[in-house]
Amino acid sequence: MTKPTFASFLTIASGWMMAPRRTVTGALLSSAAARPKHHSAYHRVFAAARWSMDAAGLAVLRLVLVTVASAAASGEVFLVVDDTLCHKCGHRMFGLGMHYDAALTSRRSSNAHQSIKSKGHCWVVLGVVVSFPWRPGHYYCLPVLFRLYLNNKAAARHRVAYRTRPELAVQMLRLLCQDAYPDRRFHLLVDSGYGGQNVLRALPDNCQMTARWLTNARLHEPAPLRSPGTNGRPRVRGARLPSPLQMLDDSRTERLELNIYGHRRDRCRVADCLACLYTVPQRLLRVVAVEPLSAGGRPRPSMRQAFFSTDTTASAQQVLTWYAMRWSIEVAFHDAKQQLGFEQPQGWTRLAVLRSAPTLMLLYDLIVLWFAAEGHRCCQLPLRPWYKSKPAASFADMLTTLRCRSVETLLQPPGTEPSRQNPLPLLIAALRAAA
Repeated sequence: MTKPTFASFLTIASGWMMAPRRTVTGALLSSAAARPKHHSAYHRVFAAARWSMDAAGLAVLRLVLVTVASAAASGEVFLVVDDTLCHKCGHRMFGLGMHYDAALTSRRSSNAHQSIKSKGHCWVVLGVVVSFPWRPGHYYCLPVLFRLYLNNKAAARHRVAYRTRPELAVQMLRLLCQDAYPDRRFHLLVDSGYGGQNVLRALPDNCQMTARWLTNARLHEPAPLRSPGTNGRPRVRGARLPSPLQMLDDSRTERLELNIYGHRRDRCRVADCLACLYTVPQRLLRVVAVEPLSAGGRPRPSMRQAFFSTDTTASAQQVLTWYAMRWSIEVAFHDAKQQLGFEQPQGWTRLAVLRSAPTLMLLYDLIVLWFAAEGHRCCQLPLRPWYKSKPAASFADMLTTLRCRSVETLLQPPGTEPSRQNPLPLLIAALRAAA
């Protein structure tokens, strides 16, 4: 960015931190900066300025790897890829389309096979999973790379090539693992929508993958070695193996107690083996079938699930623990939408759409990193006699702590910091936004 563009960018970012509605004009009202420049200059930051969203995301990733000691020391960085829907409307807005709405489907649909679609933007997001010393055992997902998924109609309307969600995920993986950090080791955690053959075959050499898969998947042994002098085409797959469901029906299973998803001593019955998927026979995988157990120790056949990992040295417990870390991206989506207004930017041109909402996600990363470095020392959780079991600060508490610290900085007596502008308009704007 140029210096004027970066100054405008900082004004918008600081205004979004205090604004009740995350639009460009909302940021200007909250930061009391509508006078120094014309408001169109701030709109041009997203709509016309020359800067790269991928470069900004990789810069935040470098900050994450430097700040978080666990990610730099362990040697293996965990990544998550998933998509989320932002509800939008408008005939002229770039990239609008009808997409599957998981929230409405689970809430309103009585038929499990019926899906509900909503109009909006579908974002495919790649984030890095980190943990902090002040909250051990808990994982945060910090999104760094973003791709806007266009369905067939939207791609044809805007005259761009159609790309599926897994193809967009592969683009971001190659940018991060091959181009930006070829010497690092990564581990990708995905749901079944991104664990198929398209991602598995295009997985970078320095990246492992753990994913959920079908319980009736066709599993095979690796192809046997070809004997010299054998006629015919070489075998692609080995002998057929039992499916994950059949593995659980076998009596040779193991019972484990897992500490995942915030639950202690979560008991389940598991079975694992080394196998190859039918669609990707050249890749050996650790396949794990799991069946939760009730409090009385009874199996729950309706809740059986299957997982696999490209790390064949991992145990079944490690695979399940790794996959549970994927849930952190769902929490990031929820907090970004509820607390930072991920769905609220109103830009309608191509560049404005591709930049404004991802910038809010990067702002989410910066707030979490600030809280991990400094904010957790001065955070005061509100007194709630009816909620005494809260383990640590939520993202709403992080944002509140940052706002309070910002107001305290404005109220510092003169002489404690270098000369600055009059803080009174900024303070009035902040109190107006809080009201």
